[in-house]
Amino acid sequence: MEAQPGLWLTLGLVAFLYASVGHAGASGYIAALSLFGTDPETIRPTALLLNVVVAALGSWQFIQAGHLRWRRFWPLVLLSIPGAFLGGSLALPKRVFQSLVGVILLGSALRFLQRPQDPEQVQPPGPATLVSVGGALGFLAGLTGTGGGVFLSPLMLLAGWSRTRETAAVAVVFILVNSLAGLAGLISTGRSVPAEAWPLIPVVVLLGGCGAALGSRVLPVPIIRRCLALVLSLAGVRLLLGD
Repeated sequence: MEAQPGLWLTLGLVAFLYASVGHAGASGYIAALSLFGTDPETIRPTALLLNVVVAALGSWQFIQAGHLRWRRFWPLVLLSIPGAFLGGSLALPKRVFQSLVGVILLGSALRFLQRPQDPEQVQPPGPATLVSVGGALGFLAGLTGTGGGVFLSPLMLLAGWSRTRETAAVAVVFILVNSLAGLAGLISTGRSVPAEAWPLIPVVVLLGGCGAALGSRVLPVPIIRRCLALVLSLAGVRLLLGD
C-alpha cells in the first residue's frame, strides 16, 4: 500500500461523512482501498482498524453530547459481540447476501430522502427484540468486515425506535464494540493488520473527529438524515458491485 495522497484524501472524506451520521466508514474504506488497488488480503483488516479509530472518536463525541440512551444500547451488544467475532472468523461466499442487502440499503436511503424529519413519536422495542437484533447484526458486521451501523441505523429509524441523533449515538458505540470483536475474530485466524495501515490513521482521526463533532452538536436533523441517505447509497452500491 504505497503512499497515495488521493487515497488518503478519499479515506478522510469517507471518515468525515460517515462520522457525521454516527457511522465509522468501513464500507467506504473498503470501496476506496479497492479502487486504489490495495492488496485484497489487506483490505478487510485495514478497514476494521480505521473503523475502530473513527468509531472511538464518534462514540466520545455523541456520548459527551448526551445522545446515548443506555437502555437501548446494552441489549444490542449482548449477542452482537460474539456474533461479530464469529462472523469475522468466517470466510463464506456472500455474493447473494451482498446483493440483497445492497438493494435494501438503497431502498432505505430513498426513504430518508422522502422523510428528512424525525418522527413526532418513537416506540422503543423491548430488550428481547434488541438482543435478537443485536446478535443478527453483529454476525453480519463481522461477516462483511463492517461495524454493523449501516444495518442498525436504518432499522432503528425506519421502525421508529428512536430519533436521529439518539440512533447515531447507539449506532456508533455498537460499531465500536463490533469492530473490535470482528478484528479480534479476524486476528484469531492468523491474519494481522498490515503495517501499511497504521500511517492512514491520522487523516481519519482529523476528518472523522470533525465529522463526529458536527453531527453530534451542530448539523440540523434533516441534513444528518440526507447525509445518512448518501452513506447508505454508497454502502449499497459497494455491496451490489462486490468487494
